[in-house]
Amino acid sequence: MKHPIARRLRRAAIQHERQARHPDNGDAATDLRLSLADLLRLHGEGSLPVLVMLLSLFTLIPVGGAGWFLSFFIVALGWYWAKGRESVALPDALGRLTLNVRWSLRSLHGLAWLYQRANRWLSPRWQAWRHERTRAWWGAWIAVMATIIFLPLPFGNVLPSLSLVLLGLGWMFRDGLALLAATAAGAGALAYTVAFGQVVIDLTQRGWHWLTG
Repeated sequence: MKHPIARRLRRAAIQHERQARHPDNGDAATDLRLSLADLLRLHGEGSLPVLVMLLSLFTLIPVGGAGWFLSFFIVALGWYWAKGRESVALPDALGRLTLNVRWSLRSLHGLAWLYQRANRWLSPRWQAWRHERTRAWWGAWIAVMATIIFLPLPFGNVLPSLSLVLLGLGWMFRDGLALLAATAAGAGALAYTVAFGQVVIDLTQRGWHWLTG
């Protein structure tokens, strides 16, 4: 059985594709561009895990400065998470963040696929990872992953974003195993950041010795 959000997103994708093939007016292309607020409305809720997941996915879209811009909001979501908030209002400036037609359709199909797979593979288990006492830990984890997303690392958004997507899904589906996977992906992101930083330091030192030698 498909997840209700997956069905809703799939129907929206089919409708968008039909409008793209048979535009009714010259403004059809504008109507096909989805904003973050539109995607949130399709979810039917503005819960914190959904927002964390959506913002993390947006950082992977090849839009200049998107990761840098969104990382500040993700840090704020980490703070709300640690405080036990279940939902937050989406700021207007963030809600107006809009995808082009191509990425709007890809996002609808991709999110529908993601929820469909999560509905099949994830289930309530390992509840200790999702206990209310772990909220402060996960709030700090969100802030750390957002900080890595902020850094200008080559492909540096991939692992921290994956960690946050798994965190959002694990919390929504009450699956501690998904939260464990989120921790593993985040640990990989931390290791990559440290390794890249060490390479930069070594190259800087060698360059300095070459200039002063």
